[in-house]
Amino acid sequence: MRVAALPLLLAPLLSQAATLSVCTEASPDGFDVVQYNSLTTTNASADVLMNRLVDYDVTTGTLLPSLATNWEVATDGLSWTFQLRPRVKFQRTEWFAPSRELNADDVLFSFQRMLDPAHPWHNVSTSGYPHAQSMQWPELIERIEAPTPMSVRFVLKHPDATFLSTLSMGFASIYSAEYADKLLAAGAPEKLNSQPVGTGPFILKRFQKDAVIRYTANPEHFAGKPGVDGLVFAITPDANVRLQKVKRGECHITLSPKPLDVQAARADGRLAVSETPAFMTAFVALNSQHPPLDKPQVRQAINLAFDKASYLKAVFEGSATSASGPYPPNTWSYAKELPGYAHDPAKAKALLAEAGLADGFKTTIWTRPSGSLLNPNPTLGAQLLQADLAKVGIQAEIRVIEWGELIRRAKAGEHDLLFMGWAGDNGDPDNFLTPQFACASVQSGLNFARYCDPQLDKLISDGKAANTQEQRSALYQKAQTLIQQQALWLPLAHPTAFALHSGKVSGYQVSPFGRQDFAKVRLN
Repeated sequence: MRVAALPLLLAPLLSQAATLSVCTEASPDGFDVVQYNSLTTTNASADVLMNRLVDYDVTTGTLLPSLATNWEVATDGLSWTFQLRPRVKFQRTEWFAPSRELNADDVLFSFQRMLDPAHPWHNVSTSGYPHAQSMQWPELIERIEAPTPMSVRFVLKHPDATFLSTLSMGFASIYSAEYADKLLAAGAPEKLNSQPVGTGPFILKRFQKDAVIRYTANPEHFAGKPGVDGLVFAITPDANVRLQKVKRGECHITLSPKPLDVQAARADGRLAVSETPAFMTAFVALNSQHPPLDKPQVRQAINLAFDKASYLKAVFEGSATSASGPYPPNTWSYAKELPGYAHDPAKAKALLAEAGLADGFKTTIWTRPSGSLLNPNPTLGAQLLQADLAKVGIQAEIRVIEWGELIRRAKAGEHDLLFMGWAGDNGDPDNFLTPQFACASVQSGLNFARYCDPQLDKLISDGKAANTQEQRSALYQKAQTLIQQQALWLPLAHPTAFALHSGKVSGYQVSPFGRQDFAKVRLN
C-alpha cells in the first residue's frame, strides 16, 4: 500500500509583525517530549517546536504526510518504509547552528534512543520513555534502518494496526542527531530538555518556569512561516485570571476556561468561543495495588457511592456528558450498551461488607490545585467525592499536589484515588487502552489503575494485531466490559473542549485531542 504525498500550502505572511499571546494553565515538565506524558508538555514542545513523520487531520480523520512525503507497507505488515521530505531545515538558535538538512540519521536517532538500551542517549532520561514503553514499542519494533540517506524502514516483530497512527503522537517527534552529537560530546545531554532544536513552526527563545515561554516564528519552516512573528505562553494557573487577561487583551487566546467563563465570554461582544467535543475522558483512577482497593467489590462500591450526576452539574456545569467507561462516545469502538454504576449507597455498603469492610476504611484522594479542561474545579470535585465516600463509611483525606509532582508520584504508584484525565492523541481507540490498561503501562507509570491482567492484556494486543476494524471493535468492546466489571476507574465525564479568544484572532481551531496548532493563526 502506498500513500501519495499531498501538497503543503504555504502560510501567507502578515504585513505587520505580530505576537500571539496564549494564556495556558501550567508549566511544561520540559521540552524533551519523549520523557513526559502530560498534554501541557506536548503543547509547549511537540506542538510548536517539532514535527513528526505523519500528522493526524482531525477534520478528515486521516493521516497526512509531514516529514515523510509518502510511505509503503509490506503485504505481511512487517515493514514500513518512509520517504523523507527533502530540504527540511532544523532550527537555527542561539545554542545551535545546523550544518545540514534533515536526513535518515535524525529519524534513527529519535527512535533508537528510546528503544535501544545500548544507545548512548538511552539513559539520559532518568524516568524512561513512558509513551514508547506504554505503547510496547521495544517489543514491537525489531529494528530501524536507513535504506538510503532519505528513507527509513521500521521492521516489526508482528503486524500492528496502530503503528502508523502512533507515529503522529507527540513523543514520535524528530530531533536533530547532529545537535545530539554536539551535546553528548560536550557532556551536556540534559540541555536537550531545556534548549531544544526541532523543525517546527516556532523556535524557543526563553522559558521562565511558572511565568512565561517565548517563541519566535521559524522563517525556514518547510510548510511556510507561521501567520504570526512571535508566540508567548503566559502561564496562568487561575482560570479567573486567564479570563480577565483575555478580556483586557493581555492574552489573545485562553485555554481551559471554566464553564461559567465560557458563558461570560458568549455574553461579551469582544470575545469569541471555539469548541468541539473532546476525545477525552475524566476519571478517578483506583490504585488496584493498594489494599483494600485490590478487591473488585471495594472498587465497585466506590463507583456506586459517588453521586456522579451532582458532580457533573456542580463541576462541569453542563459542559460535559457522563462517562461510563474509558472511551468517549465519538470513538469508533465505543460500547454504547455498557452499563454504568448507578448511584446506590446501600449497595455500596453491602459490597464493602462482602469484602470484610463493613466498618469502612481510610484512604486518600489526590488532586491538582488548579483547574483544567478535564478537571475544571479540582477542590470541589474532591470534596464531593470525599463526602459521598464518608456516607458509606470510607474516610478519605484530600491531598492537593502541584501538577508536576502529582504526575511524577502517580506514575510511581504512590496514590490511592487519583483525579486524572486522558486525551487520545491520534483517533485510534487503542490510544486509551494500551497506555491506561496494558501490563507494560504499569511499568511505565501511565497505567494509573496499576492493573495487570492477562485476559485484558490479550484483548488489547489481539486488537492491535487484528486485520479489520470490525474485528478490532469486537475485541475492544470486550475489553471495555472487563474494565467496567473490574471498576478500575471511577469514570467521570467526557468534556467539551473550549478556548476563548479575542476578535482579532483568526485561523484558530480547538482540537478534540487537546493538541495546539498556532502556525495557522493570524491577528487581524
